[in-house]
Amino acid sequence: MCASGPSRRAVLSATAAAAAVTAVPVFPAVATAAGSAGPSYRWRQVVIGGTGFVTGVLFHPSVRGLAYARTDIGGAYRWDDRRARWIPLNDDLGWDDWNLLGVEAMAVDPAHPDRVYLALGTYTQPWAGNGAVLRSEDRGATWARTDLFVKLGGNEDGRGTGERLLVDPRDSDTLWLGTRHDGLLRSTDRGATWAAVTGFPGTPTTSGQGVTLLVAAGRVLYAGWGDSDGTTANLYRTSDGTTWEAVPAQPSGRNARVPIRAAYDCHARELYVSYADAPGPNGQSDGSVHKLAVASGKWTDVTPAKPAGSDTFGYGGVAVDARRPGTVVVSTNNRWAAVDTLYRTTDGGRTWTSLKETAVLDVSETPFLTFGADAPKFGWWIQAVAVDPYDSKHIVHGTGATLYGTRDLKHWAPQIRGLEETAVRQLISPPTGQAHLLSGLGDVGVMYHERLTASPSRGMASNPVFGSATGLAQAAGKPSYVVRTGFGDHGNGAFSNDGGRTWAPFPAQPAPAKDAPGPIATNRDGSVLLWTLVHWDGTKYPAQRSTDNGATWSEVATCPKGATPLADPVDPARFYAYDTDTGTLFASTDSGLTFTARAAGLPSGDSQFQLTAAPGRSGDLWLSTKTNGLYRSTDGGATFTRLTSCRAAHTLAFGKAAPGADHPAIYMVGATETITGVYRSDDGAKTWVRINDDRHQWGWIGATIAADPRLYGRVYIATNGRGIQYGEPA
Repeated sequence: MCASGPSRRAVLSATAAAAAVTAVPVFPAVATAAGSAGPSYRWRQVVIGGTGFVTGVLFHPSVRGLAYARTDIGGAYRWDDRRARWIPLNDDLGWDDWNLLGVEAMAVDPAHPDRVYLALGTYTQPWAGNGAVLRSEDRGATWARTDLFVKLGGNEDGRGTGERLLVDPRDSDTLWLGTRHDGLLRSTDRGATWAAVTGFPGTPTTSGQGVTLLVAAGRVLYAGWGDSDGTTANLYRTSDGTTWEAVPAQPSGRNARVPIRAAYDCHARELYVSYADAPGPNGQSDGSVHKLAVASGKWTDVTPAKPAGSDTFGYGGVAVDARRPGTVVVSTNNRWAAVDTLYRTTDGGRTWTSLKETAVLDVSETPFLTFGADAPKFGWWIQAVAVDPYDSKHIVHGTGATLYGTRDLKHWAPQIRGLEETAVRQLISPPTGQAHLLSGLGDVGVMYHERLTASPSRGMASNPVFGSATGLAQAAGKPSYVVRTGFGDHGNGAFSNDGGRTWAPFPAQPAPAKDAPGPIATNRDGSVLLWTLVHWDGTKYPAQRSTDNGATWSEVATCPKGATPLADPVDPARFYAYDTDTGTLFASTDSGLTFTARAAGLPSGDSQFQLTAAPGRSGDLWLSTKTNGLYRSTDGGATFTRLTSCRAAHTLAFGKAAPGADHPAIYMVGATETITGVYRSDDGAKTWVRINDDRHQWGWIGATIAADPRLYGRVYIATNGRGIQYGEPA
C-alpha cells in the first residue's frame, strides 16, 4: 500500500491560504446540545437489515478493519470488525435536526486514524434547514458540530456521487467540501469554520449538482463538476490549493457528462473516473470509465461495456485495490434490463470480468431481498463500491436496499448487521399470537416480526408484494384478522386470517386504489372494511366500504375524503374519521355506511394529526396535534377536552397498564415543555416522563408508534430512516 505520509501544515503558505478563501461567509462552530433522560430505558433496533440506499462506503487506508458507511436518510455508521456489525453514529440527532440524517459525504484522515468527518444535510429545498459538518476525534463516538450557511442534498439526485468531502493530504488541518449550489468550501481548522473558495472555475446554479467528487492523486487535488453539458469541463485540479484549472484533454460527450466517482491507484499513478449522462441513481442511460496517467496527462478510455440499444446504464462506483497495482472494480448503475454488475480488472482496464455471472448470493439473513421473486438481484443503484485495503478479495457494494460483501469474489451476502434504514409508516403490536410486532414500511411493504432480533423469516409480505405500505389494521376483537394496503403491481390490498403470517389479495378493489391506495380500517369483528384513497400527490378520493372481505366496494360519500379511518375497539358498528381541513370529527354508528359531523372547531390545516382509540373502551378517542397538544373525547367524538399536560403531540399509543394502574400506559412522541421526545404516562396523561435520552433520538419520529399490550413498558418507535427502534425499562 502507498504510504499516506505525515501531516504537513506548512505546505501551504499563509499567503496562499488567504488567497484560497474569501473573508465571508464564515460559518462558526456550534456546540452540541446536552440533556437528561427520564426513567432508565434500554433501546435496541428491530432487526430487518438495511432496506435503504447505502450511498457510500469508505475503508480507512491505514487501519485494518475500520470502515464507514453513509446512507441517504439514515445517518452514518462505523464498522465494528470484532463484532462484525455496523455502529450507528447519528442517533443523537433530534427532532429539530431531522434534516441532518441525510449524509452528503464523509472523509477520514489517513494520518490520524481516529478522525472522521461527516457533511450532513438531506434536502436543498427552501423549506429544509442548512447543512452541517460533524467532526470527531474518536471515530464517531462523540462529535463537534459546525452549522453551515449552505444546504446539502444527501437524499437528492446525485447522492451516490462523491466523496464530496476530503482531508487535504498535504495538511490534515485543511478540509475541502464540494456543495451542490454554493461552489467549493474550505476549512483550515479541521472543520471548525468554513469559507467559500475563490477562483474555483465552476459556476454554481440553484438547480445543478455542483461539485460531485473530491479526490487526491498524490499532492494534486481533483474536483468533479456535475453541471457540464458534455462539451465544457467537468474535472478540475489544483496542485497548490490556490489555483484551479480544467484537466487537459479530459473526456467529453454525453457518456462523460457527469463525473460520478474517482479513485487513485498510487502504485501505477493512475486516476480512474466513472462517468454517466446524469447524476443518478435514477435517470442514467449512458456512461463510461476513463483513467488518467497523472504524470504524463494521458487519458485512456477503459470502459468495460458500452451501453447500447435497450441495454442502457451509467457507471457508478469505482475502487482501486491498494495491494495490487492495476486492480480496479467499477459498477454499472441504473441497468434494469440486464441487472447491474461489478466489473473487475487486474491489468489496468485492458480487460474486465463481470462478477455478477459467477456470484452466489446468500440472503438467508435478510430474506426480504428476494422481493417476492425466486432469487435476489446482484444489485441496483450501485454507486458505493469499496475494496478492503488489507484484503483484496473483500469487496463491498451498496444497493438500494442493502450492502453486499464478498471475501472470495464469488460468494456474496449482506454485510449489513446493525445498519437499519427503513422508513416506517405503520406499526401494530398484536394482543395475541407469535408476533409481537407487525410493520408497514416504505419500499419493502409489510413484515411479520416473529422475532425482534432477526430479519423476518418470511421476508416482506407477499400475495401481493407491495413496494411502500400505506395502511395496516387489525380487528380489535379478532386479532387473527389483519388487512393491509400499499403500492403493488398485482393488487393494492390484502387480508390475513392468521395474524399476518400469510396473506391473500382482496378479490377486487376500487379503481383509484391502483395509484391511490391510502389507509384502511377494519371494525372490531372484521366484518367491515373502510378504505380511504389518497394519491401520493395528495389527490383525495371518496372512501370505499366492503362487507365481503374486499369482493365488492361501495362509495361512502359522507366520510371526509382522505381522512384516516379509525374503528371503535369495542362497538363493531362505530367508525371515526378526522377531517384535518376543517377540524371536525366525523363518526358513523351504522358500520361505516354514513358519517355525520360531531365535534367541530378542533385544530385544522396541518397534516400532522392522529386520531387514536383507547383499547377496551368505546368512544374513548385521543387526538394528537402538533401545535396544540392532546385532545380527548369520552363520548365518541361529540365533545373534546384539551389536556394541559403536554405542549405538542405527534403520535400516541396505548400499552399494557403499569402494575396497579387502572388505565393503559400511554406513550407519546411529543413535548411536555421544550424537548420533543418519547414520553410515557401511567396515570391517564395527567403526568409524563421522558423515556428516551439524548443519545437515542433518531431525527423525525412522528409517523407512528406502537406499545406492546402484553409487556408493560415496551414501546416501538417508527423512524424515518433508522428502522424500528424499541425500548424497555432497563
